[in-house]
Amino acid sequence: MKTFLRLVGLVRPFFWWMLLAAIAGFAATGSGIGLLMTSAYIIAKAALQPPMSAIQLGIVGVRFFGIARGALRYAERLISHDATFRILARLRLWFYDALEPLAPARLHAFRSGDLLQRIVDDIQSLENIYARVLGPPITALMTSILIWLLIGVWSAEAALVTFLFHLAAGIGLPIFTARLGRGLGTRISRLRTRQQIQTIDFTQGLGELKVYGQLDRYLADMQTDETEILKLQKKNAWIEGMQESLTGICMNSAVIGVLFILLPDIPSGQFSGITLSVIMLAVMASFEAFAPLPAAAGHLETDIRAGERLFEIIDEKPEVVCPTKPLNFPDNHDIRLQNLSFSYPGSREKTLDSVTIDLQKGRHTAIVGPSGAGKSTITSLLMRFWNTDPGTLTIGDTDISLFDPEELRRNMSLVSQRTYLFGETVRENLLLAKPDASDTELAEALQAAGIGHFTSRLEDWAGQHGMQLSGGERQRIAIARMILQNGPIVILDEATASLDMPTDRAITKTIDALTEEKTLLTITHRLHGMERFDAIYVLDKGKVVEKGTHAELMLRKGLYKAMWDLQHENVPTV
Repeated sequence: MKTFLRLVGLVRPFFWWMLLAAIAGFAATGSGIGLLMTSAYIIAKAALQPPMSAIQLGIVGVRFFGIARGALRYAERLISHDATFRILARLRLWFYDALEPLAPARLHAFRSGDLLQRIVDDIQSLENIYARVLGPPITALMTSILIWLLIGVWSAEAALVTFLFHLAAGIGLPIFTARLGRGLGTRISRLRTRQQIQTIDFTQGLGELKVYGQLDRYLADMQTDETEILKLQKKNAWIEGMQESLTGICMNSAVIGVLFILLPDIPSGQFSGITLSVIMLAVMASFEAFAPLPAAAGHLETDIRAGERLFEIIDEKPEVVCPTKPLNFPDNHDIRLQNLSFSYPGSREKTLDSVTIDLQKGRHTAIVGPSGAGKSTITSLLMRFWNTDPGTLTIGDTDISLFDPEELRRNMSLVSQRTYLFGETVRENLLLAKPDASDTELAEALQAAGIGHFTSRLEDWAGQHGMQLSGGERQRIAIARMILQNGPIVILDEATASLDMPTDRAITKTIDALTEEKTLLTITHRLHGMERFDAIYVLDKGKVVEKGTHAELMLRKGLYKAMWDLQHENVPTV
C-alpha cells in the first residue's frame, strides 16, 4: 500500500487531467447506455405500429447518443493518452534526476541489465497507473451511481440488485482473479530482468562463449527462461479470458435478477413491456464500465512491483551531495591528501590506509605500485565519486567537499584506463569534453593525441562501447578529450597502458608538453621515463611506502627499485 500511495503521489500533478479523462469516459459509457435504452424504446415501440411522431423522440435520442458516444470516447482516449504520456515523461525525468547523483558509488551493486530493465520496462509499465488502474474504477463508480438513479425511478429493488452485481463485478471478481494470478506479474518481471541480463552478457561475451565451448549451454539457459515466461504468460492469458467470462456472468445474472423482480408487475400495468426492455438493456450496457476492473488488479500488482524496484534505487542516499553554498574553485591548485583512509562498502580491508600525498601546483607527480595497491581509488576520490573519511583531501587548502562536484570535475581532465565511448560518431564522443568545439579544435586535439587521420573520420560511428575502434584508438580518443577539456589539473590513470611502447613514449611526450604549466598526476604501473616527474609516490597495500624522485628511489633499493629492475631486466640501469 505504501508503494501504491507513493506512485499515486507521483501522478498527483496530473489530477485534473485524470479527472477530466474519467469524466469523459463516464460520459462515453453513459452515452452508450443512453444509445441502447433509446434503441430498445424505438424497437419495442415500433412493434406496436404507432404513428411516427410517437417514436420521434427515440429517433432523436439514438442519433444524439450515437454521435455523442463516438465523440466522447475519442475525447476520453485523447485526454487519457495525453495524461498517460505526460505521466510517463515525468516519471522518466524523475527517475533520471534521482539516479544521476547515485552514480557511480551507489550503482555498483546493480548489474547493467537489471538497471536497463528498471529504466525502460519498469517505468514503461507505470504508464498503466492511470489508464488501467486509477481511471477505470472511477468511471465504474460513476456509472454505478447513474444506473442506481435511473433504475431507482422505477424500482428500488431492481436498482439494489443491479448495484449488488456491480459490486460483484467491480470488487469481488477483481479480488478473485487477483488471487488466482498472485505473483504472476512479479515472476514475469524477475524472469524478464534475468533475460535482459543474459541478453546483454550474451551479446558482449559471445566471443568468450565460443572460445570456451559454452555457447550451447548459455543458449539452453536462455531458452529455459523464455519457456518459463511463455508458460506464465499463457496462464495470465487464461485468467484474462476467464475474467471476461465472469464479467459476462455477472451481467447476465443482474439481468435475470432484475427480470425476476420486475416481471410480476407487468400484468398489473405498473410496468410496460417497453419500459422493461429499456431497463434490461440499460443494465446490460452498464457492465461495459466494469469489464476493465479485473485486469486492473493484475496491472496493480505489476505496477507495485515496478514501483518497488524503482524505489529500491531512488531510496538510496547519494554518496556525494553538493553543498548548499559551494565555494568557487580556487586558483591555487595544490592538492593534499592528509592521513586519508578509505574502504569500499562491504569490504573489511582498507583500500587506502593513512595516505599522505602532496601534489603541488604546476608540478608533475607520479603514483606507482603493484595492482591492488589503491592507486585508482585515489582518482575516484579526487573526482568525488566517493567521500573521504577519515582523513582530508584538499585543493588550495579547501576541503573538496565544499566544492560543487560538477565544477570540480570540469577543472580536472581525466584519462582513465577504462575509456567509455558512446554508440555515437567520433565527433559526438569528442564533443563530450567541449560541446562548442570547432572542427579546427577537434583536428588539433586529434593530432596532438597521435590520431590526426581521424579528422576525416569524425562522422564515423564509433560502435557500441567504441568497439569499431581498437583499444589504442579508444585510448587516444580519451586523450583528445582531455586536451579539449583543458582543465588546470590533469589526471592520467593508466592512460597509455593499452598502447605499444613507441606510441606510449610519443603520447607521453605530447602530454608533457601540453601540461607543462599544469598540475599533472600520473598513475601507472609501467615504469619508464620516470626521471621527468618532480615527485614519485610508491603505494603498496594501501600505504605510501616510499616517496622521492626517481634517482632517490633507485638509491634506496626498495619496492620501487625492485619494480624497476623487474621491468628493465635486459636494459642497463642508468
